[in-house]
Amino acid sequence: MAKVWFLTGCSTGFGRILAQKLLDRGDKVVATARRLGDLASISDAGEDQLLTAQLDVTRGAEIRSAVAAARKRFGHIDVLVNNAGYGYFALQEDGDVDEIRRMIETNIVGLTRMTQAVLPEMRERRSGVIVNLSSVAGRVTFPRAGFYNATKWAVEALSEALYLETATFGLRVVVIEPGAYATDFASRSAVRDTGLADPDSPYAHLADSWTKTAGQMMPDRQDPVEVVDGIIEAVDGDDSFVRLPFGKDATALVSARESGSDAAFVRSMAARYGIS
Repeated sequence: MAKVWFLTGCSTGFGRILAQKLLDRGDKVVATARRLGDLASISDAGEDQLLTAQLDVTRGAEIRSAVAAARKRFGHIDVLVNNAGYGYFALQEDGDVDEIRRMIETNIVGLTRMTQAVLPEMRERRSGVIVNLSSVAGRVTFPRAGFYNATKWAVEALSEALYLETATFGLRVVVIEPGAYATDFASRSAVRDTGLADPDSPYAHLADSWTKTAGQMMPDRQDPVEVVDGIIEAVDGDDSFVRLPFGKDATALVSARESGSDAAFVRSMAARYGIS
């Protein structure tokens, strides 16, 4: 039976590919993005299968409007995919607090707003799946990524707690942890502070080493279709809670983290960065 999926962040990347795949297989899709025009060419599916809506997850009114429209069109929502999000990368010593707040508002508060908007109906129906897009950065930290790491670790915590809160009502939670993929994240979905490029920065001498080490851990930009296929497979499955790392990079890093003590893993990461 066709499911009704509500997707955030469908202008590009995983969200865009997922929307198209779901439509191709006959599911019903609510595809959303901050700019409605970005969804104009997403598909030629009819109104009985596709609803597009403008949605900035930091705006409660837009969330309420889009969810209400979805219910009016399709009756209910079977699957919520919290995909909208971006990264702000900066040194913790001089990160812009306003930028940090904006990212938290999208990656954590926006995800929470969306979950709250669909959860009561799912609970009452005793059926529903919530898919949260985390990242390998939700399990492993990197220099200059601490603020972004913090939002994705929050997604991991929220997801696990959500499962414990809602499993008795028949709801399921899926956490997706991609590594480096060939999406637009680096160009459109990431904000980088330029402080490290300043030759007078006390951290400037570390920049090349950090870049080189990150490249060694994440050497390839992998095919995003495998993440999208994994999301669909997980939703079609029956696990009530699952964390799924995707990509050779994420799988290796998460496996290393889980294979020994936390302290040993942090020491191994420090060694990668030349910290004795």
